[in-house]
Amino acid sequence: MEINPAAQNGEINPMTNCEQKNQKHKETSVFGKLEKHLEQAMAYQTALILIEWDNETLAPEQAGPYTARVQGTLSAAYQSVMTSSEVQKLLRQCEAESLSEQECAIVREAKEEMERLACIPPEEYRAYQELVSESTRIWAKAREDDDFDAFAPTLEKIISYQKKFASYRAKEGQKLYDVMLDSYEKGFDMEKLNEFFGKLKEELVPFLKKVMDSGVEIRDEFLTGAYPEEKQQELAHFLAEYVGFDFTKGVMAVSAHPFTTSLHNHDVRITTHYSDHVDSSLFSVIHEAGHGIYEMGVEDCLTQTLIGQGASMGMHESQSRFMENIVGRNGAFWVPVYQKLQEMFPDQLGDISREQFVEAVNKVQPGLIRTEADELCYSLHVLVRYELEKKLIEEDLDVKELPKLWADYYEKYLGVRPATDAQGVLQDIHWAQGSFGYFPSYALGSAFAAQMYAWMREHMDFEGLLRSGDIQAIVKVLGEHIHKYGKLKESRELLKAMTGEDFDPDYYIRYLKEKYGTLYHV
Repeated sequence: MEINPAAQNGEINPMTNCEQKNQKHKETSVFGKLEKHLEQAMAYQTALILIEWDNETLAPEQAGPYTARVQGTLSAAYQSVMTSSEVQKLLRQCEAESLSEQECAIVREAKEEMERLACIPPEEYRAYQELVSESTRIWAKAREDDDFDAFAPTLEKIISYQKKFASYRAKEGQKLYDVMLDSYEKGFDMEKLNEFFGKLKEELVPFLKKVMDSGVEIRDEFLTGAYPEEKQQELAHFLAEYVGFDFTKGVMAVSAHPFTTSLHNHDVRITTHYSDHVDSSLFSVIHEAGHGIYEMGVEDCLTQTLIGQGASMGMHESQSRFMENIVGRNGAFWVPVYQKLQEMFPDQLGDISREQFVEAVNKVQPGLIRTEADELCYSLHVLVRYELEKKLIEEDLDVKELPKLWADYYEKYLGVRPATDAQGVLQDIHWAQGSFGYFPSYALGSAFAAQMYAWMREHMDFEGLLRSGDIQAIVKVLGEHIHKYGKLKESRELLKAMTGEDFDPDYYIRYLKEKYGTLYHV
């Protein structure tokens, strides 16, 4: 496959590629013919995304098994289109064509997706999609009942399918878990992740102990209490819009597990939840808005194609955690907006200074729940999941041993031990969705974000912009370097193009130690 030299003038400019696209490509070229099939596949995917959104937000409890059959049918149709003999033929022909950079990227993604799906027998693929659709409801009920045994048989089936599908795709000598990891973050196999997480263990576990032994007490009891839900909703909408989420292109709903999904860059959907911990909803909104802003920032000419989405799960998490932590937990962020919080919640925050509030939302407190974890502890939660996934996939760990091993790892790395399955092994939806290999992306995203932050502080008055309320200047830089490109480049390429360096986890460790060393005087 040749790349058109006209598209190779340094920085990728997808809008220019889009504007220069010749109409005959759509009508008569090999790529144009392929594009028609990909548009059909995208339509099936869009329908599945809508059903998933509905399942998590509005669908009635008894809808599950019936809707699962629809999802199975749509998934089978999607597989059929992507693996058809015509698509395979067109992909081979495209490799001999002179294509733009954008078209090359679409062909690359289409070929990878075709190869991923073509090796799976259709009846197995459909059965698995129906299983995963139903498994999320089984998991939700098991978590509600605090009953891992009720979910364990389903989890065993999902793991069996995942290992089988990975074996279909594995190259000679390739580990099954490496196949799974590659689906979420190219360029980070177990060898690289072992090094990354090994450094986190070596540096952060003892540093966390120093912080907890520092004797510094930070008040945060005022974050919990009678925070009216309607006021939290008002605050959620304000903060999402304040950091850049465009409500003419997006919506926000409530779900048990906050998430973001996107039909295209003009229809991006985020969710949150509300509780008596006001900071929980507050930061989940800023986090999901970060995901949403990324999706909205993809160039129009890339959206609704295979490259019209975030570069990787790790890069996506870098944008959400950048917004949540590096922006939202930064003291400068609250200079222009804290007074609004006090006006909304005068009884709870009226006597609490901005400095006290900022300290409280940065308080380090090892806990059991990943989604509620403070910034310092967060990646240690991910470390637990990474080590367990390796055992499940590479060492055939018996699923029944998971609850105890989970508790043991939490005690080892975070110094806390769950007393229930709901607070332990059942807390995340990811395994019920079959997302093995996803969890490391959360820690990688945090590390990507720290490296971007270090570069941005050298090139702009980052804290000054936050103090003046000009967050859009920061979002614009992220848009120019990351968002607009979608999947034209892989995450490490984007990171290097922005910062001038390949991925370096030392930025993340240094960021955490400097921030929390200052806060806790260690």
